[in-house]
Amino acid sequence: MKGTMRAAVKTKPAFGSIELKTTDVPRIAPDEVLVKVKISSICGTDMHIYEWDAWSQTRIKTPLIQGHEWAGEVVEVGPACTWAKVGDYVSGEGHIACGHCYQCRTGNAHVCANVTIIGIDRPGAFAEYLAVPEKNLIKNDSDLPLEYATIQDPFGNAVYTVFNGDVPARDVAIFGLGPIGLMAVALCRHIGAKRIFAVGHRNEYRLKLGKKLGADRIIKSSEEDPVEVILGETDGQGVDEVLEMSGSEEALAQAIKVLKPAGGIHLLGIFPKPIKVDVNGLITKGGSMYGIHGRRMYEDWYRMQGLFKSGLNLMPVVTHKFPLDDIADAMELMRSGDCGKVALLP
Repeated sequence: MKGTMRAAVKTKPAFGSIELKTTDVPRIAPDEVLVKVKISSICGTDMHIYEWDAWSQTRIKTPLIQGHEWAGEVVEVGPACTWAKVGDYVSGEGHIACGHCYQCRTGNAHVCANVTIIGIDRPGAFAEYLAVPEKNLIKNDSDLPLEYATIQDPFGNAVYTVFNGDVPARDVAIFGLGPIGLMAVALCRHIGAKRIFAVGHRNEYRLKLGKKLGADRIIKSSEEDPVEVILGETDGQGVDEVLEMSGSEEALAQAIKVLKPAGGIHLLGIFPKPIKVDVNGLITKGGSMYGIHGRRMYEDWYRMQGLFKSGLNLMPVVTHKFPLDDIADAMELMRSGDCGKVALLP
């Protein structure tokens, strides 16, 4: 498909520097499809690129069209594709696995050694059109709301983290109430957690949203000691599972203290620098600690479909929508933290 499109482009290696440009519609490879983007959403990774932090400076090459959370309609299919059809309502896995490394061939494509990522290593979804390998597509049910379709990539992180533990009928502590932490609150509530302790630092907007999504106890760590609160409300036993989604060294130390013996800590948050945490408490409790990265491909995608069918309500998580033209305003709202997920409508 020839022609031009509107796209939000990170134009130079500096803070902000995201501009609406007219660019060529992507040309697809034989094994790719072209998607007309109906909705996209902003990820924490997009904020790192917007702010041009240390990670971005070593990884990102500008100019770049960002965005790896999206949904849309297939409008062109490459000649080597075998099952995608024009008109399909799709989302997609943002990690493009090589398929031939050790991890890919042993069922761990989510940690592929040669991964490339949409919106990071190749043009992304903050545009009217997007080229995607057919193997990365997920066909959505026709009645799936666009708001759900676009957040499956980050929701998959929450699904992986929650289901890596044993949550139903158990006490759970969630450290970090960013959008994925908020999704985890809703998911733990939906699948029958006994009690959910949701720990945020100082953001009142997200603390209130955590309560709305089903947390039994909201803890504002800038005013209350999470260890004191959780141990006090569990008769000193602590929680069975901890979901660490903040990337905070202090939170991880607290997580070890509130973990019940033989419990599990599941780490999704990325720490901005090396940390020093005393793990002797974890060892003497016989506890476990797991690293979570991305989504299991494609187990967690199918699990998400089942969760939506079962009535999981994530609609409160998507708090704001902006036209693509106003992407700079959307980014600044994300920086403020006074929001859940922020969607873009091209």
